[in-house]
Amino acid sequence: MSLADIQRAMAAAVMNPLTPDEEMQQSTSDGRAMADVAASFIAPNSRLSAFERLEIYNRQYWLRVLGSLAEDFTALRALLGAERFQALSIAYLSAHPSRSFTLRNLGAKLVDWLIANPRWTGRRHALAIDLARIEWAFVEAFDNAERTPLTLDQIATLDGSSRLALQPHVQLLALAYPADDIALALHAKEKRQTSEAGVSQEVDVPAQLPRIRRRPTWVAAHRMDLNVYYRRVEREEFETLAAIRDGRTLAEALDAGFCGSDIPDARRPGRVQKWFATWAELGWICAPDLERLVTA
Repeated sequence: MSLADIQRAMAAAVMNPLTPDEEMQQSTSDGRAMADVAASFIAPNSRLSAFERLEIYNRQYWLRVLGSLAEDFTALRALLGAERFQALSIAYLSAHPSRSFTLRNLGAKLVDWLIANPRWTGRRHALAIDLARIEWAFVEAFDNAERTPLTLDQIATLDGSSRLALQPHVQLLALAYPADDIALALHAKEKRQTSEAGVSQEVDVPAQLPRIRRRPTWVAAHRMDLNVYYRRVEREEFETLAAIRDGRTLAEALDAGFCGSDIPDARRPGRVQKWFATWAELGWICAPDLERLVTA
C-alpha cells in the first residue's frame, strides 16, 4: 500500500460510526471484516491487536466530533433531547465527515442537511432549522474577518451608484420563529444544568417550551469587542443589508429594501438615515472588496 492508500484506508475506518456501545464496528460499510482492514496497515503489539489499536482512534474521533458538534449547537440539542441529537449528529457526520484541519467547520453544512432530512427533527422541524441557523451564525460572527469600517461622514459622500459592503462577520438571518430569544433561553437553561465541575448533566428529555407562534423575524448576528450579539431588524432594513452584502448599488439596495413595504414614502428617508447611523456606530459597513468585484 502506498502512503496515500494507507491514509485513505485509515480515514475510512476511523470515520466509520461506532456501535451503540461506543465500540468499533466488526465490519465496514461494504461488508469487509474490520479486523482484516486493520491488519492490512496496522501491526499488533504485545498488548493490543491491530483491531484494538485502530479502535482507539475510531472511538476518539467520534467522541471528539460529536462533542464538538454538541458544543456548537447547544440549543438544537436541548430542543431535540440528547439521544435524538446524538443520532442526528451521527447521521450528519456520516454524510459530511470532517474535511478540515479545524473542528470549527464541522457544522457548516448542518442547516442544509436538516432541510433535506426533516425526519431527524420531527414536528419541530422549522424551529430546529431556525435554531441551527442562529447557532451557526454565532460561529461565523465570532470567527469571520473584520475590515476597516466606513464612518458616517464617509458614507454621506456616496450616491445611488456607489457600492458598499457588509462586514464579513455580520450574518443576516430570516427566521420563521423568534428563534434568537429561544436560543438564548435554551443556552441559559443548559448553563444552569451544568455542574460546578463543568460537566453537563445529561438530560435526554427535549426542552419544554411555551407555545410558540410562527412570526417572521429578521436578525443580524455580529461581533463587537470579541462578543457576539443578535440584533433584531425590520424586514426593510434586512433586505437593504442583504442587497448591500450581495454587491448591489446603494440605489438598488434601497429599492430592494422597500419593495412591497408598507412604510409611507414620506417616512422612508428618515428610516434610512436612522439605519445608516446605527450601522456606522456598529461598524457594519465597509468598502467593497475590489478584487472580488474585478473577478466576479
